[in-house]
Amino acid sequence: MVNNWLKIIQRKLVPPRCALCGDTGFADFDLCAGCLDDLPRNLRCCYRCGEPFESEIALPSLCGRCLKRSPQFDETYAPYLYRYQMPYLIGQLKFGRDYKNARLLALLLGEHIAADAELPELLLPMPLHPHRYRERGFNQSIEIARHLARRFELPLDLYSVVRSRDTLHQTGLPAKQRRKNMRGAFRLQKSLKADHVAIVDDVMTTGATASALAGVLKQAGVGRVDVWVCARA
Repeated sequence: MVNNWLKIIQRKLVPPRCALCGDTGFADFDLCAGCLDDLPRNLRCCYRCGEPFESEIALPSLCGRCLKRSPQFDETYAPYLYRYQMPYLIGQLKFGRDYKNARLLALLLGEHIAADAELPELLLPMPLHPHRYRERGFNQSIEIARHLARRFELPLDLYSVVRSRDTLHQTGLPAKQRRKNMRGAFRLQKSLKADHVAIVDDVMTTGATASALAGVLKQAGVGRVDVWVCARA
């Protein structure tokens, strides 16, 4: 109750402002109603990997890639497409250290999760290799996951899995090369006491990174692995 009152007072004193146009924010979002409506929704997609379908199709369905080669994770929740305004919102957090965007992205993702997802037992932010972490100074997936963990009252696991190999940047690599690049990238360093885990990340391209991490979790005895991402490329 105290936290709710503090939030109400904060909104009165410092009302949310749209991160895209600067107008007054809508409800609790740092986006105005118009910019919120303009965000590119991922409405028709493969339920396993979140890849958008180009035409109308009966849902839930699997894409051709998942039918041919299923990823290690079970389901993906990706409410937006990585187009138009989404690269800016994610990029400002990831490269511009605009931490308020972590809250905004978590709110956007959280609305989708609350409506459609079965909640897991814990959240696991996508790990960064220590070298990449020192270079960037923070992990954007952890910042997003913190807000989601508070909203859904879920434990946040930051230590069970580490990124043991500093892989090449995935950008520009074809799908096959991305899978090869991620082999042996993650290592379990602490036992997991959960049967259902959700990996949290900012954006998914082919799903190769999430699949590699999910494979490590499955080998450790996790029964179901979902992926929660803000946007799908």
